[in-house]
Amino acid sequence: MALSAAMKHDPALALWAAWHRAQHTSLVLCRVQQRLETRIISNTGIQALTRGEMKKQTMPVNASNGVHYAVAQQAEVLAVTEALKLQDAVPEVSALSLVGILAKLEVIVGADRDIGDPTDFPWPHIASVLRDLKAIAGDLPPCESDRSTTRADVSRHLKQATQLVDSMEAEQAAERMRQTATSFAEPSVFAEPAEKPAEF
Repeated sequence: MALSAAMKHDPALALWAAWHRAQHTSLVLCRVQQRLETRIISNTGIQALTRGEMKKQTMPVNASNGVHYAVAQQAEVLAVTEALKLQDAVPEVSALSLVGILAKLEVIVGADRDIGDPTDFPWPHIASVLRDLKAIAGDLPPCESDRSTTRADVSRHLKQATQLVDSMEAEQAAERMRQTATSFAEPSVFAEPAEKPAEF
C-alpha cells in the first residue's frame, strides 16, 4: 500500500508523516539561519594569506542581514513548535495498524534528540520495542519530502516569522516614541514664572 493511501486509513501514519515533514523543515530553516549567522560574524577583518601575501578577508555585511537572521531564527522556532505539537498529539491519535504503531514509536524515539540523556529509561527500551516491531511487521514506508513541499513549508514559516518580527519591531518603535514623548512631557525642572499680582 502506498504511503498516501495508508495515511488515509491510519491517522497515526498521517501524524508521523506530518511530524517528519515538520522536522525536515526545521532542519532546513536551521541551516538557513546558520548561513545568515555566518555572514554576520564572518566580517571580522581577520588577515588571510593568499598567494604569499596577507590580505584582509571580509564579506560584505549589510543591516538587512540582521533582520533576515531574526526572521530565519523565528521561522525555525515556528517549525520546531509545529513538530512539538505533533509529538504532543501522539497520545490522542489511535493507531489502526502495526504500521501506525510503528509510526507512533518513530515519533516518540525521534523526539529523544530533545531529551537531555536519551540513554536513560525508558528511551533505549522504547527503541528496542521499535526494532522488534520492525523485525516482525517490516519497516515504515520511506517518507521523503519533495523540494516543492519543503519550499512551501519554509516559505510559510518565513512569512509568519516576517510578520512576527515586523510586529515586534513596530512595537519597539512605538515604545521608543512613547518614551521620547514622555520625556518631553515631564514637568520642567525650571521654576515657574511668578504670577503677576492682580491689578485693581
